Amino acid sequence: YVRLVKRLKHKIRSASLVLQKTDKSKVFHLGTRQHYQKKSNEYMEKTEAYQCLGVNDSLPDLIERTNKYLLDLRLAHWITQKQYELLCVKPSEAILAHLYYLPKTHKPGTPLRLIFSGLQHPTIKISTYIGELLRPLFDKIALKTTTTSGFEVMKQVYEWSTNNLRKETLLCIIDVVNLYTMIPQTEGVLAIKKMLDYLELKQIGGLKIETIIKLSRFVMKNNYFFI
Repeated sequence: YVRLVKRLKHKIRSASLVLQKTDKSKVFHLGTRQHYQKKSNEYMEKTEAYQCLGVNDSLPDLIERTNKYLLDLRLAHWITQKQYELLCVKPSEAILAHLYYLPKTHKPGTPLRLIFSGLQHPTIKISTYIGELLRPLFDKIALKTTTTSGFEVMKQVYEWSTNNLRKETLLCIIDVVNLYTMIPQTEGVLAIKKMLDYLELKQIGGLKIETIIKLSRFVMKNNYFFI
């Protein structure tokens, strides 16, 4: 079995093939590297949301910039010493986020779904920390318009249809294409501020609202990755 796997890996590499898990299915997709590169280039050109930095390694600069930003916030008393130590980046543990694709074999033309793996990205501690503060607030606001399972969807549709369903009623679903790049950075930060203004909160978890906005903006504007 081990020899078979090694031979298979060798054949795949020598033929410049990519064996990849597919999106939303349990099968695998076998394609050429040229195919993936072509699809990737098409996506980048279509969205116009990315800038290629070439072969330069942006990790050291991003680590330094992140730690300096956090230090400036600490010295200005926007964050506490404990928060500074919690969010600070350790150079030995930081890795740039990695972009890869999962083929959507269930759709015509086999488009690709972008996956960002950034568990050790320099800003991951900040985004995780902010996310843990904001997620419960958002979930509470969106409770009545959010479903977490197909059963809940059918239940709500049934309850709605009791008094609202007509012969001419059309039920439809909406698929947002390229959701990741459809929300501009500025509007994303403004959406967070709008939610916090609506809740009339001055601070969350010991962080001032202004600090949360500053950190959110920093994360969005320092989103680097390699392919």
